[in-house]
Amino acid sequence: MMKIVRSGNHPPTLIYHPRMRANMPKYMFSGSYTSEGVAGLLAEGGTARRDEAARIAEMLGGTLESYYWCYGDTDFMCIMDVPDSAKIAKLALHIGASGTFSGKLTPLIAVEEMDDICNADIGDFRLPGQ
Repeated sequence: MMKIVRSGNHPPTLIYHPRMRANMPKYMFSGSYTSEGVAGLLAEGGTARRDEAARIAEMLGGTLESYYWCYGDTDFMCIMDVPDSAKIAKLALHIGASGTFSGKLTPLIAVEEMDDICNADIGDFRLPGQ
């Protein structure tokens, strides 16, 4: 997690705190537009789509961390902090059903959370064929 630190008259500094935890789960939503979606993008512009993503994140009780346009197979990607996995999953279903783009919702795992995962005790078990 990053934290802004202010000291005297010096400009704020962004520093990394390894044990600081995020308040909400993060999700990356990425996608590619269909011809219908591209027509809407051309009519409204990129800023309008970013602003709508921010509005949606806030509607779900979260925030939009970042939004980028891409070249290649993926046309855009954004990262949102959203507290409710059911709501973000339902949003992804509705967007997919719209036909304006195909999207991919990816839950993101913080580095510290991966450390916890790697150290989790899952007990003993036998894999198939063992």
